Amino acid sequence: MEFDFSQVAGPDRYKLMAASITPRPIAWITSQSAQGGRNAAPYSFFAMMSAEPPLVAIGLMRRPDGTYKDSAANILETGEFVVNLVAEHDAEAMNLTCIDAPPGEDEIALAGIETAPSTAIAPPRIATAPVSMECRLYNSMDAGLSTIVLGEVLRFHIQDRFIDTQKLHVDTLAMGLIARMHGAGWYTRSTDLLQMARPSWADR
Repeated sequence: MEFDFSQVAGPDRYKLMAASITPRPIAWITSQSAQGGRNAAPYSFFAMMSAEPPLVAIGLMRRPDGTYKDSAANILETGEFVVNLVAEHDAEAMNLTCIDAPPGEDEIALAGIETAPSTAIAPPRIATAPVSMECRLYNSMDAGLSTIVLGEVLRFHIQDRFIDTQKLHVDTLAMGLIARMHGAGWYTRSTDLLQMARPSWADR
């Protein structure tokens, strides 16, 4: 089946792409307005883009009327945000923060999320997240009803029990991260894996 996306409505394009491009890691973003209003929201249009400089990319969908949701508004206003990764023990709190709350609502308080102070930026980290990345806005682009942001990672926090500080070996599986899947409300665990060594041309 072939779809000419120029002839497919936006909600149907979303349905096809979001159900096919999986699993997607979740950026549980904490941000703060210039006035100090806090926000937390999960975004699965998220990926690492570069290590030099250290960049992450996030797609932030806007409201149907084109206005920015709190995360995007805060990021564009202050240039600061934290990307927290989501472990399964935080799944319910994460899910609550994607509620269609009124603008300005503090989802951190709503979900009873424990926070920790960031060291380089104002928005707080989520204390229970296995990894939190303090980010500064590197670039942004409006594209239709989405705002795409690149964030430069300034500080990388990882809970001590998940890293060998000498070798920088991360025990990824122990973090128990979840990822977004297809359809309404479907997520996956990182428990069924396969491994393949990267081939070398010299060894052929």
